[in-house]
Amino acid sequence: MTLEWDASEYEAVSAPQTGWGAGFLEIFRERRGLRGDEVVVDAGCGTGRVTELLLRHLPRGRVIAVDASGSMAEAVRRRFAGDERVRVEHSDILEQEVEEPVDVIFSTATFHWILDHERLFGCLAQLLRPGGKLAVQCGGKGNIARTLAATERVMGEERFRDAFAGWEENWNFADAETTKVRLEAAGFEEVETWLHEENTEFASVVELARFLKTVVLKHHLASLPEGERDPFAAAVAGRLAERGSLVVDYVRLNILAARSVAA
Repeated sequence: MTLEWDASEYEAVSAPQTGWGAGFLEIFRERRGLRGDEVVVDAGCGTGRVTELLLRHLPRGRVIAVDASGSMAEAVRRRFAGDERVRVEHSDILEQEVEEPVDVIFSTATFHWILDHERLFGCLAQLLRPGGKLAVQCGGKGNIARTLAATERVMGEERFRDAFAGWEENWNFADAETTKVRLEAAGFEEVETWLHEENTEFASVVELARFLKTVVLKHHLASLPEGERDPFAAAVAGRLAERGSLVVDYVRLNILAARSVAA
């Protein structure tokens, strides 16, 4: 299911994602390198905050910024208006096409929203030139487990219970080993995959509730009427606070790979 995002709210609360993206970009540059003239697909570009960081290392290159959310894509168009190095595509990455295979696909905080990773990695391989680089960070095994446990308790409350009849989770939090196998089957080599924790703390219950509503609980809120969405997010934040911590327990799956020259 493709969800529409509130780009202005995401811009306001996405400092954690921007920070992870900045850190992962440095890891990618250190381990795999950028010349500065590459064509890069930024898959799931959001409002373009990480795209800005990427462009600093592409003085002679360009970025194809792709997002399935119309609101996000429009925000990126405004951010980079007049910058000929950036082309924005409002598109599902599974359906994305390019005129010529690209040098790099870079993505952060996106691919756990895509359920079929076998299909995803096959599509990414088709976008890359032989030897092209893949650099991805997304939610991995164990991601937001404590947060989801608190959410499930709120879902079971009488006020919200009926709205979640037949509920199914809509994420793919894959482990590093399975991901490596999937990448190699899709035609990638030099594959590195690993998990790391990124526990993210908030200053208040209100700040945490706003973040949960904007980012973490997107699928849940789609099942609720408008008037119940703020109360639901506040209730989840309250459950987390009851346990003495205003933390979202993120686990990131990191991927570095290259498309096989023989593929």
